[in-house]
Amino acid sequence: MRLIPTLAATALVAAGTVAALPASAATRAPQISKEAFGKLPSGTAIERYTLSNGKGMRVRVLTYGGIVQSLETPDRRGRSGNVALGFKTLDGYLSEAYKTENPYFGAIIGRFGNRIGKARFTLDGKTYTLPANDNGNTLHGGDAGFDERVWKAEPVRKGNEVALRLTRVSPDGEEGFPGKLSVAVTYTLTQRGELRIGYRATTDKPTVVNLTNHTYFNLAGEGSGDVYGHRLQINAKRYTPVDAALIPTGKIDPVAGTPLDFTRPRAIGERIRDGHPQMVLGRGYDHNFVLDGRHAARVTEPRSGRVMDVHTTEPGIQFYSGNFLTGRLVGTGGRMYRQGDGFCLETQHFPDSPNKPSFPSTTLRPGQTYDTTTTYTFSAR
Repeated sequence: MRLIPTLAATALVAAGTVAALPASAATRAPQISKEAFGKLPSGTAIERYTLSNGKGMRVRVLTYGGIVQSLETPDRRGRSGNVALGFKTLDGYLSEAYKTENPYFGAIIGRFGNRIGKARFTLDGKTYTLPANDNGNTLHGGDAGFDERVWKAEPVRKGNEVALRLTRVSPDGEEGFPGKLSVAVTYTLTQRGELRIGYRATTDKPTVVNLTNHTYFNLAGEGSGDVYGHRLQINAKRYTPVDAALIPTGKIDPVAGTPLDFTRPRAIGERIRDGHPQMVLGRGYDHNFVLDGRHAARVTEPRSGRVMDVHTTEPGIQFYSGNFLTGRLVGTGGRMYRQGDGFCLETQHFPDSPNKPSFPSTTLRPGQTYDTTTTYTFSAR
């Protein structure tokens, strides 16, 4: 997280010219459009925005949860395919099966991505109690995090880029977190095959913030099977080991000599069933890696030739191998999602940072701006 001075929370939406691209734009010109995507039980209308870079890449984003519903990108033969797990309709995200399994497909995660141990933290001498929605801990913001909120959307065009800026104000005390938090998350699609996600926030009281995106990727194509043949490289020589509740112990250990060593490209499935204690606790990979640079990770998929590079300003990245997908959910392509059918690379500050003074701080104070950027770059070879 980078903190910069700010004059007012309104600065979050000051940059850029807000304008939807005309439908008559040339076929190879970047475009953005919107359409209705159903209603919540409350009657609130949800919209879906489609961003296209004119070069075969298209991203669809919902105002519900800021969800990346689909992401289409070309393979080595130039054929575009959806590489993000999700549902055809809003009902999929509202179903009882989804809420029970709660995989957070494609959503903005906040106020605090990942876990906070024992559902509480102390800041400036005051202890705050949060919803215990994950085995006595707080996961991804609580019972109703940012993934279940409706966001205000503004289409943006900047040169040859199209973007969607999502904003909302999280009131003081929402899910137990202090301070009124003004948040803007901007999805930008470039002609270079980049999906850039920028996060900004300001607060009127000291608080903790850790925002991320929870898209599940399968570069062979959504619903095509498991991702164990994908080759992953993570620019991290260290990670934060976890306890039985998947809360970091506070240690920062080397990956060398463990199945968590992705300093060189390896197939995700090569050692996923290794009996190493950390692999048993996570039922696979569900770990935060301490990054050694802004080029956080690269994933290649041999059959399609698709490549995804991740760059970030964040100090950590959570690699999750879809261990808790059970087959109860049927995705966009009409196929069920089973264990290992998608992976997440969630850029972030470290889990449980508010309770681990040795970890990089997630504290945000009035007069500061939370400002982070992550870019997912897609190519094929």
